[in-house]
Amino acid sequence: MSTFPPDALRELVQEVAPLLKQRKETISVAETAAGGLISSALLSYPGASGCYKGGLTLYTLESRIAFAGWTNTNLQNYTGPTPDIVAGLAEHTRNSLQSTYTVSESGTAGPTGGTTRNRTPGYVALAVASEKGTVTREVDTELGGNREANMVRFAEEALKLLRDVIKSREKL
Repeated sequence: MSTFPPDALRELVQEVAPLLKQRKETISVAETAAGGLISSALLSYPGASGCYKGGLTLYTLESRIAFAGWTNTNLQNYTGPTPDIVAGLAEHTRNSLQSTYTVSESGTAGPTGGTTRNRTPGYVALAVASEKGTVTREVDTELGGNREANMVRFAEEALKLLRDVIKSREKL
């Protein structure tokens, strides 16, 4: 059996992708610290082209200007990942790609970080945007500065939020 995607991501994708396909709904992704893991996990599902509209890895502030509608004002006011930032990334990407849902994340994977909560390794802000609105969630993985483990966990938490929104466990 393949080692990709990691088991936790594979299980979530095998739950989410059939729901999207069955409902004829679509997904797009705007991710930062997960580095493309959310998109690649979704694309590992056979027939993903039927529901995956596209994704952006917005790791740098410059990429957010080029692809996510950010301006210099966003850069001047930037204080790290927050629920408001990921909500904006999700909403912009959803509008651009006309998907049913957009899942977004931004976090601090480590190994280093800062002193505020949102700059501590293991912190991630998540959002899912849909026509009904946008829901956000904050998670601390408690994995410290383990960069790779945090990246996988960020993707896992993003897919969990997506699943919860699709299944209406999370009210918009």
